[in-house]
Amino acid sequence: MSENKLPSGIDRVVGQRVRWRRRELKLTQEKLGELLNLTFQQVQKYEKGVNRVSAGRLFEIASVLGVPITYFYEGAEDFVEHENAQFAEDGDDVHAPVMNSEMLELISAFQKIEDMSLRKSLLNTVRAAASAFELKQQD
Repeated sequence: MSENKLPSGIDRVVGQRVRWRRRELKLTQEKLGELLNLTFQQVQKYEKGVNRVSAGRLFEIASVLGVPITYFYEGAEDFVEHENAQFAEDGDDVHAPVMNSEMLELISAFQKIEDMSLRKSLLNTVRAAASAFELKQQD
């Protein structure tokens, strides 16, 4: 496989978004595979970012999951900026953070909050907690 065919950070972001939406809809990998005429192993590889999702396949996935294609790229810019900053910082290969079920639930619940001032307040609270944790770790 040539280097430009290898999955990238964006492929991992797209895969995470597929996984997130599938779980939001309470679909198993097997069920999504059936809807797309794929094996659950192929769905698993897409979700992990091991295999790239072609444009045509992404269109099918978006249709089955009931979202626009742009859904799969939400947050990708932030990831790329973070990945590039980390790479420049330490020269190591950086992987996308793995979304566990708790993270997915948090994001899903957060997206259901329509009050933007409440969302901003909650985000600031989480940021403050994370900063306090980082400071504590440095001591």
